[in-house]
Amino acid sequence: MVEIKTDAELQAMREAGRVVGRALAAVRERSVAGVTLTELDEIARTVIFEAGATAPFLNYKPSFAPTPFPGVICASVNDVIVHGIPDGYRLRDGDLVSIDCGARLDGWTGDSAISFTVGPARPQDTRLIEATERALRAGIEAAVPGGRIGDIGHAVATIGKAVGCGIPVDFGGHGIGRHMHEDPHVPNRGRPGRGMALRHGMVLAIEPMFMAGGDDRYWTAPDGWALRTVDGSRAAHAEHTVAITDEGPRVLTLP
Repeated sequence: MVEIKTDAELQAMREAGRVVGRALAAVRERSVAGVTLTELDEIARTVIFEAGATAPFLNYKPSFAPTPFPGVICASVNDVIVHGIPDGYRLRDGDLVSIDCGARLDGWTGDSAISFTVGPARPQDTRLIEATERALRAGIEAAVPGGRIGDIGHAVATIGKAVGCGIPVDFGGHGIGRHMHEDPHVPNRGRPGRGMALRHGMVLAIEPMFMAGGDDRYWTAPDGWALRTVDGSRAAHAEHTVAITDEGPRVLTLP
């Protein structure tokens, strides 16, 4: 069932999203060569907890996972698409890093992700990140009353396929509100004019995930969480929590 939020509830979600945005900004600022992923997790943890929020990623255990998630962020490096566990890996110049973060404040949840490079960027990594961010913007622009879920997926996939990227077939965005994952599922591909109708008060986490090698397949790491590209190519992930309103899409996870 899809919960329609009131305008007051959307504002409460904006406050949760603001915490997420600040945590991601702090992590990005501190992501330099030599810093470990666990240190980045602690940075996000501090921002979230000092804001009076909690971390919905921490100890989250969906049906596919063998163990609860141990961090407050997902930290995915190079060929890891999503769900990377923050561990003792030290960042190196040239790494492509995707950070996914969530926060729950006063009963409402925000979820967002960014991708960036450490130190000097390879041109192909810059193009991959730019395409992923462009797809996110296109998905957001399609999130309007009267539209359909398929419009969002079509907007995302059109950009990804135009630049030759792979798109993992089983993972995409989702509804969000009182819980991190709510109905509906928001695929990163779709047919325009098809799927659930969009209306004022729906809130969606829209999150393109692109793989540079062009293959849509992935494999799951032995930890049961991290998804990796089958060809070892790099991946990027971008996400915002977005409210559908009669005035147009409203991004809730900016700092």
